[in-house]
Amino acid sequence: MPDRPEIVCICGSTRFVDEMSAANRDLTFAGVIVVAPGVFLRAEDHEADELITNEQKTALDALHLRKIDLADRVLVVNPGGYIGESTSREIAYAHATGKPTSFTDPF
Repeated sequence: MPDRPEIVCICGSTRFVDEMSAANRDLTFAGVIVVAPGVFLRAEDHEADELITNEQKTALDALHLRKIDLADRVLVVNPGGYIGESTSREIAYAHATGKPTSFTDPF
C-alpha cells in the first residue's frame, strides 16, 4: 500500500473550467490528490487583458510546470480533442520528465 495517495495534475485550456472542475471532483472522490490551474481567465472575458499581465501569465505557466513535477501523472482535459499551445507545452514537458499522460478525449 502506498504511503500517500496518487497525485494527478490536471492540464488543459482554461476555457474548459467546468470540465476541469468535474475531473477534479471525480478524482478527489476517488481518493486522489489533485493539482490544477488556479486561475481561469478566458479570451471571451471582456476585461481579461486588464486582469492579468504578461508577467503574471508567464509566472502562472512556470508554476503549472512545477505542479506537473509534483504529480505522479497528468490528466489532460481536452473536450472534443482540443489542445492549445500552452497545453501542448505542458504535455511535452510531462513527456520529457517521464510523467504518464492521459486524455479525457481522443485527439
